[in-house]
Amino acid sequence: MTFSRRDILKTTGAGLSMLALPPVQAQGTPQRGTPLKLRASAFSQAVRPGMRTDVWGFNGSVPGPVLRFRRGDTARIAVTNELPGKATTTVHWHGIRLANAMDGVPHVTQEPIPNGRTFDYEFTLPDAGTFWYHPHQHSFEQVARGLYGTLIVEEDKPLPVDRELVWVLSDFKLLPNGRQVSDFGRLADFGGGGRLGNVFTLNGRETGPDNSLEVRRGERLRVRLVNTATARIFLLDFRGQKPLIVAYDGQPVDPHPLPQGLLLLGPGQRTDVILDIDGSPGQSFPVIDRRDKGYQLGALVVSSKPAVRARPLAAPAALPRNALPEPDLGKLEEHYIVFEGGLLGKPAIGLLDGKPHKLPDIIREQGLSWTMNYQAEHEHALMHTPLFRFRRGQHIALKMINETEFEHPMHLHGHSFRVLRVNGRPTQFSEWRDTVMLGPRATVDVAFVADNPGEWMFHCHILEHAAGGMMGTVTVE
Repeated sequence: MTFSRRDILKTTGAGLSMLALPPVQAQGTPQRGTPLKLRASAFSQAVRPGMRTDVWGFNGSVPGPVLRFRRGDTARIAVTNELPGKATTTVHWHGIRLANAMDGVPHVTQEPIPNGRTFDYEFTLPDAGTFWYHPHQHSFEQVARGLYGTLIVEEDKPLPVDRELVWVLSDFKLLPNGRQVSDFGRLADFGGGGRLGNVFTLNGRETGPDNSLEVRRGERLRVRLVNTATARIFLLDFRGQKPLIVAYDGQPVDPHPLPQGLLLLGPGQRTDVILDIDGSPGQSFPVIDRRDKGYQLGALVVSSKPAVRARPLAAPAALPRNALPEPDLGKLEEHYIVFEGGLLGKPAIGLLDGKPHKLPDIIREQGLSWTMNYQAEHEHALMHTPLFRFRRGQHIALKMINETEFEHPMHLHGHSFRVLRVNGRPTQFSEWRDTVMLGPRATVDVAFVADNPGEWMFHCHILEHAAGGMMGTVTVE
């Protein structure tokens, strides 16, 4: 995998002026076979203007470097742990269908990386798309402190665009002086809505109504949106513009407008959009998060420079599909999973270490708040029972039933699945995803082929929920 200067500019989203940010780092290998190097460490960064914040990150930046490959490449990435104290870590490659041993899950696929040590990850990249990477060890703290980055696998024939941007959305919980609030692991967050920051960030810097991105009339942008927050759900409104969604979670979908004009992006999810800029010189189009009382993340401002083209482009073609195994609806074997608990939930009885407990006792004695099929698990418990055991090649229908008062972005490692129904209604596109939003008191039906052998995490990507018991595994044998 080699990189030219043009590749690196394309990777970083050259020209990104929103928040007056420096470009996201890009890292490529100088020659095929030489591993990339990721170093997890502590440092300070200007998250808010005029003040420094102590963060954790990869290679001295939050977010970490954009790792860019081509479909079919073999990724070789050496991860070194230089975190403070005795903190151990791993790296999970979110959304990538890789070999189980490289999935980065402590005590399941590998032992955590001790301080001062390096772990070499090596895996093939079968799918093009937008993915990301983050720790799976105490992720509710390590991700919140800034340990995350984007991994992009290019299509064999990418869509022609004028510019490509990578927008990594997250948040930090900061004091007025810019220091991080160190209240990680609160029971109220584990059993409630998760730990929400008070500072919205795009590519590691604070957002706000004064931040702008200069665009040109007729310009076609590809925007790769990644939600790396531990709990915050975004609902984006591109006021005055008409983005077309071309991929969910790295998997292509027929190009279509935002549902009801809004883009829902839960923790762990990614969405690629094509944006054809329309408007007059000097006109400003806000980008607003409707989930947070209309908070403005920034604005697209039309430049006075000449239009990129005189006539609008034709609608973009669909991205080439990845070769995912198609579930046969006539061969599906049905399975159910029920989610209960939370601090607002009704009392339930669950299994903890194989013994029945009332949920209030689990909460009081163990700090766990949730059950999945009546089981509660500590984060990456050494003693655990898989939720399901599937035969390799088995066609699976999984109905998720949410009996809680909270939303849960449910993420399955090592596989993508088709989303067939939400609340009993067929989805328009039966889109492929690896992380699906499960609403309060809602149901979601998905289908997939269990073709990737190993023990795979299945958990809520509100990372406080995962640490609070909503974490388990499925085994493909």
